[in-house]
Amino acid sequence: MFKRLFVYIFFFFIVTALMQCARRGRPTGGPKDVTAPVWLQAEPENMTINFKATKIRLYFDELVKLKDVQEQLIVSPPLKYLPDITPQGGANKFIEIKIKDTLQENTTYTLNFGQSIVDNNEGNPNSFLTYVFSTGSYIDSLEVRGAVKDAFNKKVDEFISVMLYEIDSAYTDSTIYKKPPNYITNTLDSAVIFTLSNLKEGKYAMFGLKDESKNNMFDQNTDKIAFIQDTISLPTDSTYLLTMFKEVQDYKIPVPKLAASNKIIFGYYGDGKDIEISTLSVLPDTVKTRITKEQDKDTLNYWFTPFEMDSLIFTIKNETLKVIDTFTVKKRKIGPDSLVLSANQRSSLSFNEPFNIQANIPLVQIDSTKMSLINKDSTAVDFKVSLDGIGNKLDFDFSVEPSEVYQLSIFPEAITDFFGNVNDTLNFGLRTKSYADYGNLSLTIISAIDSYPLIVQLTDEKGKTEQEIYAKEPQIFEFNNIDPSKYLIRVIFDANGNGQWDTGNYLKKIQPEKVSYYPGVIEMRANWEFPVTFTLLD
Repeated sequence: MFKRLFVYIFFFFIVTALMQCARRGRPTGGPKDVTAPVWLQAEPENMTINFKATKIRLYFDELVKLKDVQEQLIVSPPLKYLPDITPQGGANKFIEIKIKDTLQENTTYTLNFGQSIVDNNEGNPNSFLTYVFSTGSYIDSLEVRGAVKDAFNKKVDEFISVMLYEIDSAYTDSTIYKKPPNYITNTLDSAVIFTLSNLKEGKYAMFGLKDESKNNMFDQNTDKIAFIQDTISLPTDSTYLLTMFKEVQDYKIPVPKLAASNKIIFGYYGDGKDIEISTLSVLPDTVKTRITKEQDKDTLNYWFTPFEMDSLIFTIKNETLKVIDTFTVKKRKIGPDSLVLSANQRSSLSFNEPFNIQANIPLVQIDSTKMSLINKDSTAVDFKVSLDGIGNKLDFDFSVEPSEVYQLSIFPEAITDFFGNVNDTLNFGLRTKSYADYGNLSLTIISAIDSYPLIVQLTDEKGKTEQEIYAKEPQIFEFNNIDPSKYLIRVIFDANGNGQWDTGNYLKKIQPEKVSYYPGVIEMRANWEFPVTFTLLD
């Protein structure tokens, strides 16, 4: 009996085992690889002195590949020619760097690869791997630290170069325009703090650069810059804050262009408030001319009534800078600009912004008797309209009521432009929301110092100004009728009292005017009364 039971049990286990072996299943694949590739060794070794090689190999414990290495690799001091780095587009267990420059004598070099070396499967980076060598008999070991911020925007740009220039007999203020620095690092795309390492003792000038052309030199036309006013003496325990700003470009007039048969555009760089445009060509007595400034652009428009011409010769004088340029504009086949009128607000009418109609051609005359404004009850609404010659627009002034609908009609020949053109019938339908659809924000600013005058701005999350209040002394800042959304508060310290933010200038050693942001994002809701207290730091 016992033997028979044993046989049954044995048979049961055999069948079960066979069923388990025959059962089809799915492989789990194991846990996801989140481990960065490990740097095993280098040829020549890291921290080599008396370095004379032209080729470097870095070995890893798994297959690696390169990702954005041209943006991520930082070589300090900078090389004239970027090294050749392989593999490109493939994977290997080593990275090879071929140096094409003649290296400086007695100099410590660092190659920081940023996030560019990643494993082949999951793309895990070996973050900020740094290879160091010296062409001299020792490795320089000093360092300097700091942080980067933007002068005007809350968020700083990515990939800011931080540079040190040795102050020696060859250094001048213009060196940054002409030569790469002695040392360089980069914030890459993930940090606002920086460390410059493996530096030698000495005196240095420090800069930040948003290097758009990636040539390690300052180009005023394209780059943001930051500079430390004082000399950096190494060794040092100090940390430094670099405030990035875009300079106002130096004054320059490019070649003007015939944009229409009745308009020549004169673009300019820099400060154009003192530009005078004159024609050296003799114009017929019947020809009329006018010059207007294009809104929000560094452009002057020269308008003229039609006449036969082959070319026109102009002089452009900047009285402040005592600069005179001469240009010839030739005739070509092109049509005239025609009158276009557009409203600054459509459909929803704001309580905080006056309504106006802008024109693309200079306006010379308006007739308010050929205009009407009625509300939703078809009742006439009193209004005033004025012609703004500088802004080239019609400004409408009327009482804006909540939960109202307005119909503005502009009948033919109410508006006349510089060329005698008149408008056709125009209709603008406008409506307002109720006060309960908006929120109100009350801002109290606390400061331990006399920081006025201030420009206090309510902006959207991208920094576009929605409302602005200028104050010469302490007050409660009331921002009313705000659309439900998320906002920032920006405070500009208007040091020169001109009512606007002023950027810096490196050669003139002028830092940009200080800007502070309220630390949080303010979420406004409909029918909210929201008090905020902002303590300004020194």
